[in-house]
Amino acid sequence: MEPDTGEIYDLRGLNCPLPLLKIRKRLSESAPGSLLVAETTDALAVIDVPHFCSQYGHEMIACHKVDGGHRFTIRNGGSQSNFTP
Repeated sequence: MEPDTGEIYDLRGLNCPLPLLKIRKRLSESAPGSLLVAETTDALAVIDVPHFCSQYGHEMIACHKVDGGHRFTIRNGGSQSNFTP
């Protein structure tokens, strides 16, 4: 079951690498342990987002297929990486 987090970060319509860059920025601005729910229509996000999370210490709580894309629930691991796609 996906945690109730309120607002969904709408990244629909953006193509690679923009969804990942925006997720990274949002995580860098939020507190460690906080949740981010992001929705994207970018087909590569289903590969890129989980890889980014494992690479930089964030926890992928859930990844659900939604109409036209995917919804990701991510727990901020507190990593302030110098990620470059």
